[in-house]
Amino acid sequence: MTAALNSQLTKTLRSGLSWLLVLGAWSFSFSATAAEFTQSDATTAMHRAVVFFRTKVGYHGAYGYAVSDDLSKREGENRITATQGWVEPPATPQVGMTYLEAYRASGDKLLLEAAQECGAALLATQLESGGWQNPIELDAEKRLTHPYRKNAMSADGAKSKVKRELSTLDDNKTQSCLTFLMRLDAETGFKDAALHEAVLFGLDALVKVQYPNGAWPQQFDAAPEAAKFPVLKASYPESWSRTFPKINYVDFYTFNDDTITDVVELMLTAAETYQEPRYKASAERAGKFILMAQMPEPQPGWAQQYDPAMNPVWARKFEPPAISGSESQNILKLLLSLYKATGDKKYLEPIPPAITWLRRSKLADGRMARFYELHTNKPLYFTKDYVLTYDDSDLPTHYGFKVGSDSIDTVENEYKKLVEKGIPAKKTPDLSRPTFSKRIAADAARAAEKLDERGAWVEEGKLKNYDDAGEKIITSRTFIMNLRALARCAGAK
Repeated sequence: MTAALNSQLTKTLRSGLSWLLVLGAWSFSFSATAAEFTQSDATTAMHRAVVFFRTKVGYHGAYGYAVSDDLSKREGENRITATQGWVEPPATPQVGMTYLEAYRASGDKLLLEAAQECGAALLATQLESGGWQNPIELDAEKRLTHPYRKNAMSADGAKSKVKRELSTLDDNKTQSCLTFLMRLDAETGFKDAALHEAVLFGLDALVKVQYPNGAWPQQFDAAPEAAKFPVLKASYPESWSRTFPKINYVDFYTFNDDTITDVVELMLTAAETYQEPRYKASAERAGKFILMAQMPEPQPGWAQQYDPAMNPVWARKFEPPAISGSESQNILKLLLSLYKATGDKKYLEPIPPAITWLRRSKLADGRMARFYELHTNKPLYFTKDYVLTYDDSDLPTHYGFKVGSDSIDTVENEYKKLVEKGIPAKKTPDLSRPTFSKRIAADAARAAEKLDERGAWVEEGKLKNYDDAGEKIITSRTFIMNLRALARCAGAK
């Protein structure tokens, strides 16, 4: 790692360490009632929690999902080492975004420094292809095996050690990183040249890898060969295998886990943040793809992924070619966003037939199946041995094969309002701090009271990737929730 990069990773930590020296002697816990709990109490608790989380749970701004109570074991979706972090929320970018939101809520510079530290960790681990992959590595030697943009290649040919890594859009990984970094860039007045350049590099990479039809793959490292990806409308395949074909799915046009949805929302935000029409144009190209990807009757919804022939196709062994009751609902919400961003009524046209299909496809309990068989519309499930079936009695527990249907009413109501009243005037975000109240104080008091003597929020639970990690853990999700409560109280008017 270069001296400059090492300095960038460590400079914001110094203030946290100085706070640790100040707060180290504080070993009390809060037991005040909401009426007694003050904004000064909230600030004290917030500082204790942030310093502990930065210096003991995180590593130079990189965070996972959880650590064991004794801090010896760490994990994201998989195990990670003490010098690694995770990208998929609620890990590094979401922790960073929470620091940033807490800074806005409280005005406390310690929170901005913590957010900048997360930003430095992500800048140090941005791939040459423009995005991120899990996990991220900050150890000076180990990181040389990764194609990070900021790597310092040694004279003896460390470059040759670098393995190929694709940037991933799966589960909001690259999107969440760029969204956080973009917000940080704006918050600091676009004055940090390295931060600003990294965000634009990532956004431009997404524009470059967008397919001719406007879609994005699940993972990428280079622009596609346009001739291999004709612009076609979605259609049903003549036949499809009911057994998993062990296919490489990362290049397919991917709605799965809201991949394209998250990228479009990112591009719309980027267009507004940077006043850059290229990003809005990219979002609109994706909008055209969404229109083309809507399946024809009798199932005018959307599949999780499509091949270059625009047929629904397998991804993982529990994701068959099918129409999705989950992704289809989120696509409808995205179409409403595209209409409000552009005023183009073509984005409203797919909504009524899709809602009709969703309503008639509900299960007996009111939920939706994740997968509906092509043509027949029968709900599809898997056994725990991953055999495709119509029977829901032996489902694997790691995946949502049944999902809620509340979005259907929400989308339909908003659709009707837009048709009747048009696009409402855009509201300026209310960035004012809330008025101090008993409720705000009570929320903060509960969070503060749960801190242990170290400044940690410890909870019952087990790490998923260890059999010997004990029964108590410290999680990013709980930290995020409690920090928001403390910051809201500390900064209230």
